[in-house]
Amino acid sequence: MDHRILIDSDLTGEVPQEQAALITQAITSALQAEGVELPCEVDVLLTDDEGIREINREMRGLDRPTDVLSFPMFRLAAGDKPAAEWADPETGLVPLGDMAISLERAAAQGEEYGHGLRRELCYLTVHSVLHLLGYDHVDEGEDKRLMRRREEEILARPELMGQKQEKQGG
Repeated sequence: MDHRILIDSDLTGEVPQEQAALITQAITSALQAEGVELPCEVDVLLTDDEGIREINREMRGLDRPTDVLSFPMFRLAAGDKPAAEWADPETGLVPLGDMAISLERAAAQGEEYGHGLRRELCYLTVHSVLHLLGYDHVDEGEDKRLMRRREEEILARPELMGQKQEKQGG
């Protein structure tokens, strides 16, 4: 599937190619696992804790940093698929929405949870894609259990956490 994944950063320096490739693969794997058969566009902003805090304050009225924010273009229910008529007529792509990831928070959480930056970045990316596709976890009920189960199923895909996991340096 020819998805367009645009990765931008407000951090100094260039985004490491390995991280950009990992995010692209995580988005692609999540869309494939969810059965999204239309070419889609996802915009990703890589930032730090202060950058994501500012976005969180502006968009959600919460003046604190977080790990990932998701801004879906459409209101979907978990398991629903985007519709062909939603595609941008100029590109033919369905704009699923935007995500912002704090690389600073991802690195800290990867260390805290003992699984490193690679797995945490995959997790946050998959988590955000599921939000773009209508999954939610606002309470401790069935919606949260469904979302967590889908996250783990997608993260278990060999293209994400297979052989390359062993090379993780943190």
